[in-house]
Amino acid sequence: MSNSPDSSSSLSPAVEQVAKALRLGGWICFWVQLVLGIVSSMIFLFAVGILGQKTGTGTGGGLFFAVCGLAVLGFSAFLSFRYTRLARQLRSDKPSLRPSRGDTTKQVKRTLITNLVGITLALLGAEAIGGILLGKSLVSGSFMFNPTELEKFTLDIFIVLGNTHIIVAHFIGIVVGLFLLDRLYK
Repeated sequence: MSNSPDSSSSLSPAVEQVAKALRLGGWICFWVQLVLGIVSSMIFLFAVGILGQKTGTGTGGGLFFAVCGLAVLGFSAFLSFRYTRLARQLRSDKPSLRPSRGDTTKQVKRTLITNLVGITLALLGAEAIGGILLGKSLVSGSFMFNPTELEKFTLDIFIVLGNTHIIVAHFIGIVVGLFLLDRLYK
């Protein structure tokens, strides 16, 4: 047994609880956002690279907003990973290295704002893509009974799927951020 004090025993229970919440929330948010971001990227690349050439149709501004939401998602995943580093700093042996409650709150709020911007961009993309799909379906009539007409909609359907993943990932980021703010002020 060593005589050195355990770093977790020198922490107050409230700081230890916040550090645990930051670590758990950071890892959950990071991995969910990373996986959904990669899946969305692959869907977009497939849809635009392969289906876009085949169908010759585009989704206009909807794809632009969806890709912007995806870029913000990448930044949000990075900020979520920083939660885990913040948790490590909170558990530091040296109290001078520990971030203050205000600094921790700023970090969580910054990530929340990033996710709100990302979800806003993705929702704008969803609105634009949904409008394009509605317009195409009204112009071409019922495409469900005509397989050759369905091919025209395949690109847009893939973009909607990828965009939905981005919205879910940003939503998870918002939920985790609100959970962490709750833990910071208990």
